[in-house]
Amino acid sequence: MIRDPAALQAIGWRIDAAGDPAEPAWREAVAAHPQARPARVVEQHRSGYAVAEAADHAERVESLPEWQRPRFPAEQRPAVGDWVLVEGDTAATYRIVSLLPRRTAIKRGAAGEHYKQQVIAANVDTVFVVCGLDADFNPRRIERYLLLVRGGGAEPVVVLTKADQAEDVEATRAALADLAGGAVAVVAVNAKDAASVAQLHAWLPAGSTAVLVGSSGAGKSTLTNTLLGTEKMKTGAVRESDARGRHTTTHRALIPLPTGACLIDTPGMRELKPTGEEDVAENFSDVEAVAAQCKFRDCQHGREPGCAVRAAIEAGTLSAERFAHYVKLSAEVAGAASKLAGRRAENAAAKVQGKALNKRLDEKYGRH
Repeated sequence: MIRDPAALQAIGWRIDAAGDPAEPAWREAVAAHPQARPARVVEQHRSGYAVAEAADHAERVESLPEWQRPRFPAEQRPAVGDWVLVEGDTAATYRIVSLLPRRTAIKRGAAGEHYKQQVIAANVDTVFVVCGLDADFNPRRIERYLLLVRGGGAEPVVVLTKADQAEDVEATRAALADLAGGAVAVVAVNAKDAASVAQLHAWLPAGSTAVLVGSSGAGKSTLTNTLLGTEKMKTGAVRESDARGRHTTTHRALIPLPTGACLIDTPGMRELKPTGEEDVAENFSDVEAVAAQCKFRDCQHGREPGCAVRAAIEAGTLSAERFAHYVKLSAEVAGAASKLAGRRAENAAAKVQGKALNKRLDEKYGRH
């Protein structure tokens, strides 16, 4: 049951030629709840969410009880950008009844010893990886962001802000030429200048959704304000000593843009742990291509004879820093993948034990 299809499309809802949900899984979910209607999560808070059925109005709604359970997987709770099905017309009756499957998701490993995932944003088409052309500039951190972003299915675009303050923008862009095999667009902008920021409109057509990620002080909120054409988001100065900024954005929020697209601004992230679902080879295809030329298939790129990687580093055709980061990220992803497999095995065993217990109870006391 959809009240205003055009209003939903304005915040990213997709329909096919017949006017039905474009995603098959969405059609099934909508059919299973004929009295419910789709809404998008536009804000995420500790105890609940703000969801919208149109760009100009959002309703606060509590989280479902099962989502609040301590052991409930965090990545299965709604995040900003998710689509849910809701029922009710008043504040007292408005409630979420279902979370729709995600088209894409940007995730990271959560801090702590135990394996957990955190969803940064869902159902996004483009991820703007924002990095300032000052002391914030860090190619290795950009590589880490791209690893997480491409693993979630969205298109990454590297946005270099503070281009008006940089001495040699083209040299910096050239330093990023190998990112993901050269398949990632790199755009340099002055985040305060609307004409400069207009370069990003190519990735912001009507009905699409983009998200800004990057460290504090990179210029995400300034970029958002310029795209909006108004000072909606708080901005703050960075420290001169290290170009770090304060968290002027305190929570994730989805904002409609004049282009007809939606933009999700996020707080700065200082820890970017892989989830174990990423593809390192996809993001380091240049390193993989060189390694494929080594004399031995199991070459460890140390002192083995005929090592193409070592030869490329010595010749200056492969960055030693990029290769070292490739090795580091490969180890991190493998470690996270092992933890993920362990968690899945534990969950599967718990389900089997639960079914066995229920069967014994049914046999002893009978079904009710």
